[in-house]
Amino acid sequence: MLFINEDQVGGLLSMEDALCAVEQAFSGLGKGQAVNIPRTRVRLPGHTLHVMSGGMPAPDLTGLKAYTTTRHGAKFVVLLFKAKTGEPLAMIEADRLGQMRTGAASGVATKYMAREDASSVGVIGTGWQARSQLAAVCGVRAVTSVKAFGRDRSRREAYCREMSEVLGVPVQPVDSARDCAEEVDVVITITSAAQPVLEGAWLAPGTHVNAAGSNALVRNEIDVETVRRARVVAVDSREQAKVECGDLLEPVEKGILHWDRVHELADVVAGLVPGRIEPTDITLFESQGLAVEDVAVAAVIYERAIAEGVGQQIG
Repeated sequence: MLFINEDQVGGLLSMEDALCAVEQAFSGLGKGQAVNIPRTRVRLPGHTLHVMSGGMPAPDLTGLKAYTTTRHGAKFVVLLFKAKTGEPLAMIEADRLGQMRTGAASGVATKYMAREDASSVGVIGTGWQARSQLAAVCGVRAVTSVKAFGRDRSRREAYCREMSEVLGVPVQPVDSARDCAEEVDVVITITSAAQPVLEGAWLAPGTHVNAAGSNALVRNEIDVETVRRARVVAVDSREQAKVECGDLLEPVEKGILHWDRVHELADVVAGLVPGRIEPTDITLFESQGLAVEDVAVAAVIYERAIAEGVGQQIG
């Protein structure tokens, strides 16, 4: 079994790779050619273990991601297995992997749900995950301008300088979430907020929203009006969203949204349902994160590591 550490993952995986792998994973799910098992959690005082698993017959792989959250932060690992023989192939440190696949999922949703001429982006949240979110959206649309807001002025200014240089696109810091969300084609929310940071009243017709920061019923980043105005709502997994998506809990309880109107992104990617109907539609993607995304991206990392002689053989 090959062990691949965080630094090596960063050198092996590009956003282009992640976008391709995650799109293939969603296509496989939509065609019934991939399997995803939702996240389960083991809770102890001060410690939570999260486990999620999936598999894809086409690359003959299964895998799981396990991670812990404590007051010391989060630690991630992906285990990859050969499906036919059960052979353990790789153990991959997965903080960077998870960041990239989470961004890539929003990128895939943007590809299929945003207007084709979308060129302006607003990012609410300027932390670690916000970097791959913006990179992924820029990977699927010809973005010419970006606005970003985070509560910490120095951190959002640093984010804007960094992303402007990395992406070659002007990224402008703004002073409020409203300034960030108004008159843009794509809005990204990627925060740990417990209360909404995005109001639907701010959204211009035709906007696509990627809500990617919340995966707990007690947290929500977007308000009920955002959901009410969205003509198309997609999730990565309806089953998982029902137990984790705080953004949709209140609209469902109030009868504003019904689960039978919520599409899975896999069905959109597979062409079974539309991601957008009219140019003026507001569309919404709710991201909780799927194991099959991790497995698909881990497969790319493993294959690249074997080809380049990277990683340490263990066992």
